[in-house]
Amino acid sequence: MAGSLPDPESPEALAERAEEAYRDGRMEAALTAWEQLYAVHVAAGRRSDAALAAALVALNLLCETGLMAPVRAWETRARQQLESEPTGPAHAILAITRTYERILSGDPEGAAAPAREAVELGTRLGVDPARGLGLVAAARLAIHAGEVDDAIDQLDRLAVALAAGEFDPLTTGNVYCELICVAQWLGRHDLARAWTEVMERWRHGTAYGATHGRCRVHRAELLRMSGPAAAAEAEAVAACDELRPWMRREYGWPLVELGNIRLRRGDLAGAEEAFLEANARAWCAQPGLALLRLAQGEAAEAAEMIRAELSHPTDVPWKERPPFGGLRAVPLLAAQAQVAEHLGDAATAATAAAELAAVHAAYPSDGLRATVRLAEARAALLAGDADRAIGVAREAAALWIDLDAPYDAALARTLTGDAQHRLGNADVARLEWQAARRGFEAFGAELAVQVVDQRLGVAAVRPDAAPAASGGVAELVRDGDHWLVRYDGRAVVLPDLKGIAYLARLLSAPSREHHVLDLAGAGAVAPGLPVLDDEAKASYRRRLAEVEADLAEAEADHDEARVRLAERDRDYLVAELTAAAGLGGRARTTGGTAERARTSVTRSLRYALARLSEVAPDLGAHLDRTVRTGTCCCYEPDPVARLEWKVTG
Repeated sequence: MAGSLPDPESPEALAERAEEAYRDGRMEAALTAWEQLYAVHVAAGRRSDAALAAALVALNLLCETGLMAPVRAWETRARQQLESEPTGPAHAILAITRTYERILSGDPEGAAAPAREAVELGTRLGVDPARGLGLVAAARLAIHAGEVDDAIDQLDRLAVALAAGEFDPLTTGNVYCELICVAQWLGRHDLARAWTEVMERWRHGTAYGATHGRCRVHRAELLRMSGPAAAAEAEAVAACDELRPWMRREYGWPLVELGNIRLRRGDLAGAEEAFLEANARAWCAQPGLALLRLAQGEAAEAAEMIRAELSHPTDVPWKERPPFGGLRAVPLLAAQAQVAEHLGDAATAATAAAELAAVHAAYPSDGLRATVRLAEARAALLAGDADRAIGVAREAAALWIDLDAPYDAALARTLTGDAQHRLGNADVARLEWQAARRGFEAFGAELAVQVVDQRLGVAAVRPDAAPAASGGVAELVRDGDHWLVRYDGRAVVLPDLKGIAYLARLLSAPSREHHVLDLAGAGAVAPGLPVLDDEAKASYRRRLAEVEADLAEAEADHDEARVRLAERDRDYLVAELTAAAGLGGRARTTGGTAERARTSVTRSLRYALARLSEVAPDLGAHLDRTVRTGTCCCYEPDPVARLEWKVTG
C-alpha cells in the first residue's frame, strides 16, 4: 500500500516550506512558515524548538526588513520559551540577533556582551550564523573603539575562513556582504575590491537567497569608483531587479546606488527617479539627492538638505552602513564641502573639512585621506589660499589614482586647475583641466565633461559628435556566434549577447519605436503581481500590531530613541499597506509581462552598450546618448551629427 502524504502542517513540512520560500525570494512566505512552525511547537509543548523558530523569525526580520519592533517582539517570544531550557542553538541565534539589534539601535556598549556570547555559542554548538556574524560584529565594535588595525586583521582571518568553506552558504553570503561594507565605509577600497572579487567567484557556485543581488550592488559601488559608468549602471539595474523580491525598505539601498551612478553619468532625470523611489520607501537618499539639486542649479536647496540630514540623521536600521560614530557623516560632509564651494561659503567648507579630518584621524585610510584632502582644497580655495589648494588637491588626485578612482581623481584635477588659474598660471591650469576632461570622458561622465569644457573655453562637445560629424558609416554584422562592429577603419568583436540583437533591431530602423514585448518576443501578456500579495499584507499587519505594542511600551518607559524607531517602523508599514491599494481598494500590481520585459530588455541593452564602450568608447558613448529605453525603445540619430548604421544579420 502506498505511503500516506506528509502532513502539510507538520514541523518538517513547515520547515521545508520556509526554506523553499526563502530560496525562491518569497520572504513573507518564509516568515509566515516560520511563524506557523513556532505556533505548532508551542501547541505541542516543544519549548526549545519553538524558541528556535521564533529566533529565526527575529533574525530574518532583522536582516531583511530592519524593523526593530517586530524583532524585539519575536526575541521576547523566544526567550519566554527558553526559560529553564538547556543551552542550545536558539540561544546562539538570539545572541547574534540581540547583538545586531543593539548595534542598529545605536548602542555599541550593549552589543559587546551578546557578540561575545554569539561567537562562543556559535563555535561550541556549530551555529554558523551566530559565529560568522558574531565575528563581524566584534570587528565592528573594535573599529568603533578605535582599534582599526586589529579589526582589519580579524576580518582578514574571517575572509580566509569563508574562502576555505568553513561556513554554510547562507552565512557565507551574508558575512561576505558585511566584510565588503565595512571595508567601503572605512575607505579601504583595496580590501573591498579584493573581497568583492572573491565573493563574485564564490556566488556562482553555492550561493542562494539575496546574495546574488547584494553582490551586484557591491560590484556597482566599485564600478562607480573605477568606471566605466555604463557598466556600473547595468550592474545596479540588475541588482535592483534581483533584489526586488527580497527587500522592502532596504530596497532603497540599490536604488540609491543607481541614483548615485546616474548622477555621475549626468543622467539627472534618471537619478531623480531612483532617489525619489528610495525616498518613498523611507530610505535616506542623501547626499545623492542634494548633489542632484546642486547639478540642477539649486545650490541653496542642496545646502539645506545636507544641513538637515547632518542635524537630524535618518535613523534607518541598516547593517550595510556605519551604525554609529563619525564614519556615518563622511559622505554628507564631503558633499557639504562641495556645495559650499559652489555657494562661496568659506566657513562651512572649512568646518566640513575639519570634521572630515577628525574622522580620518580616528579611522585612517587612503580613501578617507583622499576625501579629506579634496575638502581641504575646496576650503583653501575659498579662503584665498590657492597655493595650499594646489598642494592638497594634487595629493587627493594621486590618492584617487592609486585607488583606481578616475572620476574622483578628475574632480581633484579640476580643482587643481582652478587654483592654478587663480594664480594666473593659465597654461598649467589648462593642462590640469585637460587631464580632468580625459578622466571624466573615460569614466563616462558626460555632464562633468561639459563643465570642464566651459573652463577650457570650448563648446560643450558630446562624445558622440566626433564620429557623426564626418558623416561616417558604422556596421554591425552578425558573424556566427559573435558580432563585428566596424567603424573608421577599425573592427571590434562582441559576443552574441541578447542586448546586441536588440540593438541591431533598433539600428535597423532609426527613429522607430519598438515595444519591449516585440523585442523580447513575449507571447501571452500576463497580468502583474500584487505589490503586496495577501500573505504579505497579513504579515505586514502582524508586524504593525507588534510595532504598536513596542511603541506603547517605549512610551511607558520614556525611551525616546526607541519611540522614534518604532514610529518610523509604523510609518513605513502604514505607507506600504496604503501604497498596495489602488483605485476602489483594488490591489495595485507590478511585474506583469510588460514590466518584466521592460526590465529585461533595458538591462540587456545597457549591458551590451557597456561591453561596446569597453572596446569602442566613442561608439559606445554615441549609442548611450541616442538609444532610448523604456516601455518603447528607439535609436534616435543625432539630427545635427548623423551616423549611418548598416546592420547585417
